[in-house]
Amino acid sequence: MKLRSLVSLAVALIAVFILCAGGLGGFLGGGTAAAGCIPVAISPGSSSPTTVSPVAGPTLWRAIGDWDSGQVGNAAAITITGARLGVPGRGWVIAVATAMQESTLRNLAGGDRDSVGLFQQRPSQGWGTPAQLQDPVYASEKFFGTLVTIDGWQTMPLTEAAQAVQISAYPDAYAKWEGPAAELVTAIAETAGLPTDGLAGCGAVGPWTQPVLAPVGSAFRSSDRPGHDGVDLSAPRGTVIRAASAGTVRTVRCNAVYADSGAEWGCHRDGDPIRTRGCGWYVDIDHAGGLLTRYCHMDKPPMVAVGQQVAVGQPIGVVGSTGHSSGPHLHYEVHQNGDASANGAIDPVPFMAAQGAPLGAPPA
Repeated sequence: MKLRSLVSLAVALIAVFILCAGGLGGFLGGGTAAAGCIPVAISPGSSSPTTVSPVAGPTLWRAIGDWDSGQVGNAAAITITGARLGVPGRGWVIAVATAMQESTLRNLAGGDRDSVGLFQQRPSQGWGTPAQLQDPVYASEKFFGTLVTIDGWQTMPLTEAAQAVQISAYPDAYAKWEGPAAELVTAIAETAGLPTDGLAGCGAVGPWTQPVLAPVGSAFRSSDRPGHDGVDLSAPRGTVIRAASAGTVRTVRCNAVYADSGAEWGCHRDGDPIRTRGCGWYVDIDHAGGLLTRYCHMDKPPMVAVGQQVAVGQPIGVVGSTGHSSGPHLHYEVHQNGDASANGAIDPVPFMAAQGAPLGAPPA
């Protein structure tokens, strides 16, 4: 039997398994904010790539974007392995983003200490032998096998889920790859005949996460602060602030002036609740659907730049007390209709709860 026929048969068998399990959502449990990332069952008659394992040479997978055919082939091995194991599409994106960071999707013979392969897994840490870890399918199976044991992984920011598997020295490094990974996985899934429903929700347009996990202090437009267009999240100085959803950075600036004169106060020092006005160091991010989020009072210049694409959960700055502030916290706003003024502001508390990322509480 030809290899292509074998692969088509394998894909059909995957479909039977998923259908018998009631779909991936029924098999793995659903009802989360990431439910849109769970793919539908595979159709037995769908097309497939020319090979599954091992990934063949550059003639079998075309280059996609910045990724050459060899890199795309390795990402395809990860994606198809995830589908075969019944892992939701969110997991495919997490795994490919991890491999982008660890190896730039190259099947490396070595790395830091005894790290090997696409995920730079270490034989000394029990992942497998060097030869096994240079098999993209085996390495992917080991990654997914660990990922699905992590409680709540589907609703975590990608960088936290990847870090829970990898235990990297650079835990925030994975976030920047979410958008590219979602795009690449979607293209591979379309070529392979795998379901793409919900994959967009795993990258460029969602899901949502808390910018910081901290108690809610001052509320939105309370009776004592009717002009307070967001909520204050009582996180300590230096706490990493994360993008609440994927989007494009609209604004990065220092906004801190003397209340009486309007002269520059600056963001090189903490603000004052009486003597200063403004957001201090702050960032605005545009999201799909005309939504905008704002993050105020950062301790130092933000980690992002205007026009930059950011992934959900990507670090964008740290908590501080610049601008009109009485102490370290994150002032967080949500706006609709692309309106960054007070007219566009809505209460972030019910909005974030509706996205499955309630402020002041762990993800659902």
